[in-house]
Amino acid sequence: MILGCLGPEGTFSHEMARALTDDEIFLFPTITDVFRAVTEAKCDGIVPVENSDAGAVGPVMDCLFRAPVFITGEAYLPVVHHFAAAVPADQITAIYAHPQAHDQCLRFTEGLGVPVIHTESNSASAAMATSHPGTGAITTETAACMAGLPLQQRSVQNTRDNTTRFLRISAHRPETRPMTGKCSLIIDPGADRPGLLYELLGVFDRCGLNLTRIESRPSKRAMGNYIFFIDVEIGPGLPEALEAVGELALVKDLGWYGRLEGKK
Repeated sequence: MILGCLGPEGTFSHEMARALTDDEIFLFPTITDVFRAVTEAKCDGIVPVENSDAGAVGPVMDCLFRAPVFITGEAYLPVVHHFAAAVPADQITAIYAHPQAHDQCLRFTEGLGVPVIHTESNSASAAMATSHPGTGAITTETAACMAGLPLQQRSVQNTRDNTTRFLRISAHRPETRPMTGKCSLIIDPGADRPGLLYELLGVFDRCGLNLTRIESRPSKRAMGNYIFFIDVEIGPGLPEALEAVGELALVKDLGWYGRLEGKK
């Protein structure tokens, strides 16, 4: 199966895709384009959903809410960012960085005291720094090498154990459900009311289920209106819980899935 991800070559998404498959990989300019290709059944997708330091990847969360896709697996990638430039750090006038890379290297970029210009990918950051003398990039070693940009400082991320979680998405729900792993849900209450979140969480407690992640995100309908992203460990009480939660709010079951295995 063809796998699509955020490009160009040298991004962490591309690195993750290469670790998972020897099949053809399609590279797309934006996350939205990846989701569009998946919904049109042109390929499966691999997208970053959260980082251990910077948190959720907003565009991916929004696309999961809107797009008719399903999660079929998850994988984790250790993330190391480098500072690359043709001149020493004390001579640069600006830094190019993807928003997530910027967040994950905030201590370093703030220490340089120069403007940070956001790009679509780590590869684009390296390319921009190459074409604009006197600037630098927060990027990957692969992307820096491809752009011919020397590494001035390695491992500039905020934390040593920086990890990004990726999801494999598909236009089709798998025919069978795993007995272990996770289930990802989007819960849309529509309108808020006192005690609603308490009731929703109480359902999973009564069914003996462990929540591994819960995060709110603006619904974009009105100020103060939120949807909830929940990851729950698969267990015997999950079908009952989904039915009970469905009586309290709209529920989008994104899929039951396990860890993805790397290519042999």
